[in-house]
Amino acid sequence: MAMSNYDAIIIGGGHNGLTTAAYLASAGKKVLVLERRHVLGGAAVTEEIYPGFKFSVCSYVVSLLRPEVIRELELPNYDLEIIPLDSTFTPMPNGDYLFRCGDHARTRREIARHSPTDAEAYEEYGKLMVQMAMAVKPMLGLIPPDPSSWNPRELLGLADVGKHFRGLEEKLLYDLAKLMTMSSADFLDEWFETDVLKATMSASGIIGTFMGPRSPGTAYVLLHHYVGELDGAFRSWGFARGGMGAISRVIADAARHHGAEIRTEAAVDQVLIKNGRACGVVSGGEEYHAGVIVSGVDPKRTFLKMVDSQHLDAEFLRQVNNFKIRGSSAKVNLALDALPNFTSWPGEGPHLAGAISISPSLDYIEQAYDDAKYGDFSRRPYMDIILPSMLDPGMAPPGKHVMSIFVQYAPYHLREGTWPEKREAFGDTVIHTLSEYAPNLKDIILYRQVVTPWDLEQEFGLTEGNIFQGELTLDQLFFLRPIAGWAKYRTPIKNLYMCGSCTHPGGGVMAASGRLAALEILKDWRT
Repeated sequence: MAMSNYDAIIIGGGHNGLTTAAYLASAGKKVLVLERRHVLGGAAVTEEIYPGFKFSVCSYVVSLLRPEVIRELELPNYDLEIIPLDSTFTPMPNGDYLFRCGDHARTRREIARHSPTDAEAYEEYGKLMVQMAMAVKPMLGLIPPDPSSWNPRELLGLADVGKHFRGLEEKLLYDLAKLMTMSSADFLDEWFETDVLKATMSASGIIGTFMGPRSPGTAYVLLHHYVGELDGAFRSWGFARGGMGAISRVIADAARHHGAEIRTEAAVDQVLIKNGRACGVVSGGEEYHAGVIVSGVDPKRTFLKMVDSQHLDAEFLRQVNNFKIRGSSAKVNLALDALPNFTSWPGEGPHLAGAISISPSLDYIEQAYDDAKYGDFSRRPYMDIILPSMLDPGMAPPGKHVMSIFVQYAPYHLREGTWPEKREAFGDTVIHTLSEYAPNLKDIILYRQVVTPWDLEQEFGLTEGNIFQGELTLDQLFFLRPIAGWAKYRTPIKNLYMCGSCTHPGGGVMAASGRLAALEILKDWRT
């Protein structure tokens, strides 16, 4: 068995693991990253699945990548370019559509076409959401203090949080309390009357969660997505030139620039523990030793598979088992011979260069959830679609296109049958539903890739196919993420840390978990 010594070993080359590696390496540490797949990036990857067509296989938009990570790791030096994705087109079954874009006046006119009252309310709603995003944004860069601790540092941290919220005006505080507890449907009902507008907006509140728009707690997820910033503009989504893998690539380049060693096709089977301390890992029959081990994978995979249970107490294991990580989404990636032609807005146009949302009504999305609740995939699913080749022609051969379809709901646990058996039927359902809005779709598909929750688990190591490594529900946020008492990237095993999106502040391609974990590890090294 070969023995190698490092300061830190990172398990998993997802974007958070790579971020932790880049920060530790830039602090002069000797770092090794071990990634199970042949390609880096975890769920933020670009792969050429079909000759000439590049797919962002899993995650497909960037909004939450923290500005401080871009700045501190100097990512623009490594050729990071994010193209804004600033419109949402929602085709409707009656032949009409809703279009919202970066042009404020145009969006207002467009909403007024459906409801003049909503056009007024939309302005106010936008202002409030930006205020709320500003209010919660500091929490994303904060190590969550433990409210149950009497440690002076924790009490100071809690006092800071308290002071921050006390500084908000009363009305904003009330609105924030409502937002934290309400369903996205109820919250939006207070603002708007147009069903298609409410449905499309509520969809941000259900992405990656096993909840419907009428489930309490989904309104917070709306806000979680609002906190995204591109060049300081809130609620702006973008697409990385070269696909999502470009983000992982530039972070890996930054890590390598500072001397980190990164290996692919290097699955970690076990975390080595001696005298209650993590001291290394076993990968491919070899042992690698380090003073610090950082897991970028979810708690179930880390503590139930890689760590021998004798090193953990029964209560901690019970909490890990109870951590909600139900997968609810799938991806369908298409290689197309031409552009889809939507009945409600025929031909090429600005509507194809942004997001396309299949969310005609709140009932439509809630019914899609009803199917999943009882163990079936949605017969008429909610879809969030982009055509990356419209923004970045290099993603497909000339004249051809790639289409990325994020689909809900696809429950990991099916009532009958298995995902490998149901995969093609699910793909057919997605294509069939989308064809109702773009009838030429079936004729222009050259190739399709269907990625089910089972595939996300098997291929990408996401337990139960959960894209956030754990649901973003109130009982799993801030100082409760992933487990009460262990929200500071440390674990009950000395020198074993967590840095994935199962930790605060949660999922999305934001790299905040990776950065905060690295800062805590460096703090421990100094003490």
